[in-house]
Amino acid sequence: MTPRERAELREDGFLHPLATRSAATRGRERPEPRCTVRMEFQRDRDRIVHAKSFRRLSRKTQVFLNPDGDHYRTRMTHTLEVTQIARTIARALHLNEDLVEAIALGHDLGHTPFGHSGESVLNKMAKGGFHHAIQSLRVVEHVENDGAGLNLTAEVRDGILRHTKGKGPILTRNPQALPATLEGQIVRLSDILAYVNHDLEDALRANLLREADIPPAVLEVLGPTHRERIGNLILSVIETTDLEREPVVLISEPAHEALVLLRDYLYERCYDHEEVRVEFEKAERLLRDLWQHFSGTRQWSSLQGEFTEEKLVDYLAGMTDRYAIRKWESLFVPQSWFVKA
Repeated sequence: MTPRERAELREDGFLHPLATRSAATRGRERPEPRCTVRMEFQRDRDRIVHAKSFRRLSRKTQVFLNPDGDHYRTRMTHTLEVTQIARTIARALHLNEDLVEAIALGHDLGHTPFGHSGESVLNKMAKGGFHHAIQSLRVVEHVENDGAGLNLTAEVRDGILRHTKGKGPILTRNPQALPATLEGQIVRLSDILAYVNHDLEDALRANLLREADIPPAVLEVLGPTHRERIGNLILSVIETTDLEREPVVLISEPAHEALVLLRDYLYERCYDHEEVRVEFEKAERLLRDLWQHFSGTRQWSSLQGEFTEEKLVDYLAGMTDRYAIRKWESLFVPQSWFVKA
């Protein structure tokens, strides 16, 4: 018996009956021999961690553009916090941690530079629009590995595509909106548990918000500190989800109401704060300049070969904040002339 087969037996004995088994995956688009050591979702996790798009997350905006401070979140640290929260919930509910980890690590690979301001520009410029979840799926299917993609399992790809809520309902029983697996549902909920809390902490650190202004109902239900709020939200999910009664990952009504209130507060007071908006507007102009420049056949052909709008979207969405700024400067800011000796 191989190490993988022994691991699959242990997994089958531990997991909840409704959990997704690695051995029962719906498979990959291109069939591959199974690894003798790692289970299928573990292989997906490893492929994501080694991907170029994953490494670039460390230089992509979460809320604050191209931050100089060492402690502000980036898209990478957001991803790691989502992963930690999701794994904690999955372990408590006896669901598949490996699947949760792979989905969480890959869920934001398609995010643009400059956060949602970059997404807004590409959505306006591209004929077919743009959404980071769809782009994340495209990255793992068609962009990574020199266009061959990562050939991930169907369950991981589904979780990546369906992780997002935007400003829509946090809880839903609509199967069209939910991931196909309970593990995907955990990541979908963990995403907002992570970002409303760490964005609040970053905004307080940046003096955009004051603790005295946090809605009292949020503090009363979730707690006065970052640690307490995260812990209480995780506990609420674990205690409220009853898979014997209904195969849906849930959160208590009081916690849900506090979560919605905190999200709305951040949209009103942080994400649309004048200081943040001014920088976002600069970022939007920068990306529009790059789009218009590279939409020209001559400029593009010298860079990437035959032009397609899809390739341009991949190129711009894949940029880090720092790379986009440097590319813009090289194209639109006069360079000093150095005479060679």
